[in-house]
Amino acid sequence: MNLNDDFSKRAVVHAAELDWVPSPMPGVERRMLDRIGQEVARATTIVRYAPDSRFSPHVHTGGEEFLVLQGVFQDEHGDYPEGSYVRNPPQSSHTPGSREGCTILVKLWQFAPQDRTHVNIDTRRADYSEDPSRPGVRVLPLFHDSREQVQMEIWQPGGRLEEKNPDGLELLVIEGGFREQDEDFAPQSWLRLPPGRPFCASVGPHGARVWTKRNHLSELLRENGSGFLPNP
Repeated sequence: MNLNDDFSKRAVVHAAELDWVPSPMPGVERRMLDRIGQEVARATTIVRYAPDSRFSPHVHTGGEEFLVLQGVFQDEHGDYPEGSYVRNPPQSSHTPGSREGCTILVKLWQFAPQDRTHVNIDTRRADYSEDPSRPGVRVLPLFHDSREQVQMEIWQPGGRLEEKNPDGLELLVIEGGFREQDEDFAPQSWLRLPPGRPFCASVGPHGARVWTKRNHLSELLRENGSGFLPNP
């Protein structure tokens, strides 16, 4: 399956408006944002676990990054409540599931092969700081290396955001919303902009909390000039 696989183009999915699609594991359903491949895939997905559902034990050959949107996600390494941001690098393994049920954003096969950095941050308890370059924006850094910058951001109500976006931008709305290109973005709305396409948004009256990733698309497009990526 190929979905939003041209990384040189703007891509939008309002996931909350989509039906849930069953996965091969009972009780686990998905809303797909981008995907290249079948069950082993380079993928960005919103996944919902029914209470007492779980996946079989497996190794993340290409790494796994997830953010818990609702409920408590679990594996043999611990519990991850709402707001938990976790990076399980290539060659890590676990048996994921949820006793009470949960919803997560998960990204697979998007790590550098040599990355071995584990991350576990509770974004609900951590301290955000003012972004000196963007008035009305508070940020919580989650991960940064030569390939990408990941952070949570809180945008003040009624603000206007503009950035040149030289290296690509991807974001998911967690709370609140904004308007971009005459399109409204609400919780579970996902946007991916290619390098060089400016981002201009008007924040809604309740503000917005968003997960963001920057700088990662430039390297992908340099390695794959067409914008289309091969299967993992």
